[in-house]
Amino acid sequence: MAVTGITDGRPVRWGVLATGGIAAAFTADLRELPDAEVVAVASRSEASAKTFADRFGIPRAYGEWSALAADEDVDVVYVATPHAAHRAAAGLCLEAGRAVLCEKPFTLNAGEAGELVALARSRGVFLMEAMWMYCGPVIRRMVELVRDGAVGEVRTVHADFGITGPDDPGHRLRDPAAGGGALLDLGVYPVSFAHLLLGEPDRVAAHAQLSPEGVDLTTGALLGWTSGASALLSCSITAPSPWTASVSGTRGRIEFDRGFFQPDGFTLHREGREPERFSAPGRPESMAPEAAEVMRCLRAGATESPVVPLDGTLAVMRTLDRIRKAVGVHYPADTTG
Repeated sequence: MAVTGITDGRPVRWGVLATGGIAAAFTADLRELPDAEVVAVASRSEASAKTFADRFGIPRAYGEWSALAADEDVDVVYVATPHAAHRAAAGLCLEAGRAVLCEKPFTLNAGEAGELVALARSRGVFLMEAMWMYCGPVIRRMVELVRDGAVGEVRTVHADFGITGPDDPGHRLRDPAAGGGALLDLGVYPVSFAHLLLGEPDRVAAHAQLSPEGVDLTTGALLGWTSGASALLSCSITAPSPWTASVSGTRGRIEFDRGFFQPDGFTLHREGREPERFSAPGRPESMAPEAAEVMRCLRAGATESPVVPLDGTLAVMRTLDRIRKAVGVHYPADTTG
């Protein structure tokens, strides 16, 4: 079932797969888009699906993922499960011909990611990673400035994302089978930020503190490119960090305040000029811009987004795999993904 453009002017009809906090935030943010409509929600628990549907006024609630995937009134499914289930959930929807916006990290490893991308491309069905950072107006403006040479040739990128995470060894963040650790949950942002500016690195070095369960508690990575550029990135679930990022080039630098992945602005510094502040209206934490990009693509009949391209998602997953290999983190799914 190939995707055709939604050209009749009607709202784009969303299904939401999962009922956790990120699903609730996304569903609430869709209200910012007048041409979006949530028509169905699914969970492994029918009671959870009904509670979520009542909360947001969604007409249909399913206790099985397959029922949502089979719903012909759904144009696109937002997959908001924990990432260990992304391959199964997104694959089920793609097999049924549903367009998919899948939360990040896209999958547990590059093998699983490649399977989803191959499936979507073979079916002619839209698929995009929910890397909301790429879709926000502030980040998109930063990319424009860098590509226009505002800082010259990029030489270094710095980014960090650390929190005080759970001590409970039974928590999903401490569970290898659930893709636990700092890298996939938090490190995906610094890595994706570096990829956005420099592409896939030629060299990867990393160091990590591992938990007794075998997941990374704190990871530092040094990425290198043959151009001479480098990126110094860190993430942690044991130490809160500034959540900042910077881009330095041969003629200037860009500095982000706390929360570089959902920024309200950044400052451009260039030699011989006063610092310039760039910002954008709206809530920086809103996921509406990524939903709007999906809807723009669906209306155009596109199966991939140029803003969050699938080849870029695959490249990020390969880098995450290389970092995990360097620090010795292995997931059970790595043997099959």
